[in-house]
Amino acid sequence: MYKNSHQYYLYILASKTNGTLYIGVSNDLERRMFEHKNKLVEGFTSKYNIDKLMYFESFQYVNDAIKREKNLKKWKRQWKINLIEEDNPDWEDLSKDWKMYN
Repeated sequence: MYKNSHQYYLYILASKTNGTLYIGVSNDLERRMFEHKNKLVEGFTSKYNIDKLMYFESFQYVNDAIKREKNLKKWKRQWKINLIEEDNPDWEDLSKDWKMYN
């Protein structure tokens, strides 16, 4: 039986305005941002200090989130920048005021 209460997130991080971008999927965006900001997982984002949430979308089904992630990863960089700037023209960290696991 499928639980309708699940939520999945496609998200885009940046190191800074117009900086290095990262696209990911998570079922707990707050926890995942905590991990990125505290460099709890070794890899691309911790190596290049990519920890600012620029954009996200929510999905009911994980397959839809993964499909969107794979699609966006094929996009040209400028298309990704345009997507971010549609809703976040000042490149503000959307998670900057979150009370993450304090």
